[in-house]
Amino acid sequence: MALLPSIDRARVAREAGATVRLALPLVLAQLAAVGTNFVDAVLSGHVGAHVLGAVAVGTNLWSLAIVTGIGVMMSVPPSVAQLDGAGRRHEVGAVFRQALWLALALGVLLWFGVRHAEPLIELIGVAPGLRRDVGEFLHAISWGAPALTCYFALRGLSEGLSLTRPSMVFSLGGLAVLAPLGYVFMFGKLGLPPQGARGCGIATASVLWLEMLGFAAFVLRHRSYRGLDLAARFEWPDLRRIGALLHVGLPMAVTLLAEAGLFVATGLLIATLGEDTVASHQVAINVASLFFMIPLGLAMAITVRVGNAVGRGDARGVRYAGFCGIALTLLTQAVSAALMLGLPHAIASLYTRDAGVIALAARLLLLAGLFQFSDGIQVASNGALRGLKDTRVPMAITLFAYWGVGMPLAWWLAFRHGLGARGMWMGLIAGLSVAALLLFARFWRSAWRRRWKAPAAADMTASAEAATLSSHF
Repeated sequence: MALLPSIDRARVAREAGATVRLALPLVLAQLAAVGTNFVDAVLSGHVGAHVLGAVAVGTNLWSLAIVTGIGVMMSVPPSVAQLDGAGRRHEVGAVFRQALWLALALGVLLWFGVRHAEPLIELIGVAPGLRRDVGEFLHAISWGAPALTCYFALRGLSEGLSLTRPSMVFSLGGLAVLAPLGYVFMFGKLGLPPQGARGCGIATASVLWLEMLGFAAFVLRHRSYRGLDLAARFEWPDLRRIGALLHVGLPMAVTLLAEAGLFVATGLLIATLGEDTVASHQVAINVASLFFMIPLGLAMAITVRVGNAVGRGDARGVRYAGFCGIALTLLTQAVSAALMLGLPHAIASLYTRDAGVIALAARLLLLAGLFQFSDGIQVASNGALRGLKDTRVPMAITLFAYWGVGMPLAWWLAFRHGLGARGMWMGLIAGLSVAALLLFARFWRSAWRRRWKAPAAADMTASAEAATLSSHF
């Protein structure tokens, strides 16, 4: 078979259109999630610097729980998408019920872990004066952990069925509710006492429960989900089905933690280089994170499109879904790279008036512009591989690229060669580039060398689900 056969332009256009329609609501949902951190920071800052510091530290620790929960529950969209593509929607309900059991168990574990984070608080050297408020914030927000995991089970169900607008609606709705609720709890309104950092945790946990309950009611009542028998019967946990979900989801959780850990470690190391350097890094990483929401939303859509094609047994469809999605991602990254490379000082000046910080941040934004393409390719390729339920080897690739290449090189350039923050960012570029190259190569190899057949309806047991398309060289 030729590696580059004739391209069906009409099919490319259809695939691109379908991916964009799926991705746009997901991009907005991700931006809403980033917006919650912005709202928390603004409200905390108006209460006082002490509360802002406590919430900032607590949010960073809470983000570890979020990444773990999201990573494991990302096993739901490809599982549902493959069944939907195979025309077996009647089996989705059974998978979803087991996903809920997994979400509940994971939510309880995260609740317990967040409430007992004191050793981690001490390990990272949080100032003694902040520890009490950080602990109160974490104790309050921990009650939202079960809602968080169940919410992402519901999102995974909906997105796996190519229904992405509900994710956008409920994420934006949660963001709209968070600001007034946080104001009431943090400042002490409506007869409540001011609760500062603890109030921020209470507000965020409350919003998570409202989002989850609203999404659940929508799924149970809306006609788009009829025929799935989501609540047709009660089922006890099926360890084989839950094991199949974990088989796909745990490597994704490790992958996300590896990536999040890389950026957290980078921030901590840069924190030793002085206040202006820290501020400039914060500006640049905030800009890069905002732009990253676009390829991340596209990657989620690619997972669904590839999963649908696998379910249909359509090898050609797998290639069109994956490569069209990656090409779209490169187009969006070209725009973000052009902005960062062309307007670094203008972008930095939106965050601060300090000329020194602007100059440093602009230099880092030039580096951020360079890694836009690597970042886009790695996240889009990972999304395509998730659609194949191929997650274990991508996990190993990510660990190697970020912690075997990126972080050692970043530390060496920053501290041995005296390049400071620029050296750390050069290490990030190297790690992301290695990840992009290896993940794209893996999808390329899988897309051209693997043959897919739609799984037989009677034979798709939980153990088969776990093994299908998960780890082949």
